Amino acid sequence: MRLILLGAPGAGKGTIAEIIRARLNIPTISTGNILREAILNRTKLGRVAKPYIDAGKLVPDNVIIELIKNRLSEADCKNGFILDGVPRTAAQAAALDEIGLNIDAVLMVEASDEVIERRLSGRRVCKCCGATYHLKNKPPRKENQCDSCGGALVRRADDTPEIIRDRLKVYHDKTKPLIEYYSNKDILLTVDGQKNIEETKDHVFSVLGIMERL
Repeated sequence: MRLILLGAPGAGKGTIAEIIRARLNIPTISTGNILREAILNRTKLGRVAKPYIDAGKLVPDNVIIELIKNRLSEADCKNGFILDGVPRTAAQAAALDEIGLNIDAVLMVEASDEVIERRLSGRRVCKCCGATYHLKNKPPRKENQCDSCGGALVRRADDTPEIIRDRLKVYHDKTKPLIEYYSNKDILLTVDGQKNIEETKDHVFSVLGIMERL
């Protein structure tokens, strides 16, 4: 199964991607994670992307598409994949079509701006391994310390309230046309990103027909 996850930052795409990945044993391709790794390693791509990410802006399409094309050519994507964080614009969607990417379904994860701002304001990430926590919903065992590697937990530069609001504005202005784009292709499905994990799991499996296929 080849899937795309759509939704605002903090809508719950990462959680849903993990649910699907565990059920289907296909990789999640997160452009955010790949870009943050590139920034950490100070690669050429990372240096280009960093100013955009720090300001809560979209990284240029040509950089994103090349990144995705290279990643999907790897062996672990042979039997399917989940794209999380791309496409974010109709232009990126068209570019993916142009490189021959045949998508089975596009899952739209919905959540209110108020819920998203609350989620992202409390998010913390490990400075060393990138593991994600939340001050209320998923706190570490030790304050400000990663459970996995012991690294320091920090707030991402784009998780401040001001940047979160800017990111949501970018999403509403430039990403929502994707809903119409994929709706016209008749492959758009919708799930509620505000449910608890068990309810979300059941809903995702139902709309994708995963339980019937396996």
